[in-house]
Amino acid sequence: MITVEEAFELVQKNIIPTTKTQKQSISKSLGFVLAETVLSPINMPPFRQSAMDGYALHPDSNREQENSIYTIIDEVKAGDGHHPILKAGEAVRIFTGSAVPDSANTVIMQEKVTAEGTQLTINETFSINENIRPLGEQVKKGAIALKKGTQLTPAAIGYLTTLGISEIEVFTKPSIAIVTTGNELIEAGQELTYGKIYESNSVMLQTALQSLGFDQVTITKVKDDFISTKNSLEKAISENDLVLISGGISVGDYDFVGKALLELGIEQIFYKVKQKPGKPLFFGKMKNKPVFALPGNPASALNSFYVYVQPSLQKLSGNLDFSLNRLKAKLTADYFKKGPRAQFLKASVKNGKVTILEGQSSAMLYTFAIANAFVYVPAEVNNLSKGDSVEVIMLPV
Repeated sequence: MITVEEAFELVQKNIIPTTKTQKQSISKSLGFVLAETVLSPINMPPFRQSAMDGYALHPDSNREQENSIYTIIDEVKAGDGHHPILKAGEAVRIFTGSAVPDSANTVIMQEKVTAEGTQLTINETFSINENIRPLGEQVKKGAIALKKGTQLTPAAIGYLTTLGISEIEVFTKPSIAIVTTGNELIEAGQELTYGKIYESNSVMLQTALQSLGFDQVTITKVKDDFISTKNSLEKAISENDLVLISGGISVGDYDFVGKALLELGIEQIFYKVKQKPGKPLFFGKMKNKPVFALPGNPASALNSFYVYVQPSLQKLSGNLDFSLNRLKAKLTADYFKKGPRAQFLKASVKNGKVTILEGQSSAMLYTFAIANAFVYVPAEVNNLSKGDSVEVIMLPV
């Protein structure tokens, strides 16, 4: 067995980022990674823009005093295309986002003036260029808008859209196969007969993938026999960029995954990690296609998915800056670790404090369902005390 740290390092070392790219509509690019550096096609803002509702002025001097009088000659609303020409001592009514006339050099907030008909009285002092967003303040035409390798968040998509960009070049996301094994498994909705259990890992992993923005997923369910297992795995590996196998990786008489992977020529990077849950974790590859055989117990499978598979998917998709969301929090109660393995404990983090939840069995999902984090307890640590600052890995929302 290898340590958690060794396993994580080996996974990252053996994941090769994709070089495949595609054109993607900006409105459907959430979660993708830019495959090229985007240069701004325009200045943003594309004109001098008012940051306030108020009045654009042409002052007589660089700093006007209270009780200065201006003549209101026009109004400029957001979207208006006309350009009033102001002389010294003149003003136009203006609104947030409107184009500031070239002949105006300051905008004064409407709360700082008194307007009566066409007469505007300034009630407070002001300076030149107040409340005006300069041409190209956010980004200038031809400058870098976003660099290659940037993951597209809602804010990034909104930003590129403000520049008039409707299509971009992104790295292609991987296609993913989920293969589940087990004669005891039946689908939800069927009658639960003696000796059977409802299969949950496939839909659990599929929805976990969807929540991370990976939608190209196929699911194959395999009975516990060698030929079916081998054929299903061979097909999944040949047709997809990454394969997740649920169950069948242990050493029982009816666990055929390991034998099938060996016969298919999968290069084993490691098998078994000194961790709880998730000890019987397999990682290998074939022609740079990653293959993860996750433990069959649901909590073990999901734990291994978040710690090892999630970063792999991000790297495979071109997101080289991704890292697990790790932080420190104060423990709310003592904890005594049994055994020499590192542990990932389902926990709840709130207001800088973390509570280790009851029910840490690898077969139980209820605790996972109400957790928002793991507390990571290294192999060399045995006892934790209330108030200790511990490492926490936040789960995706």
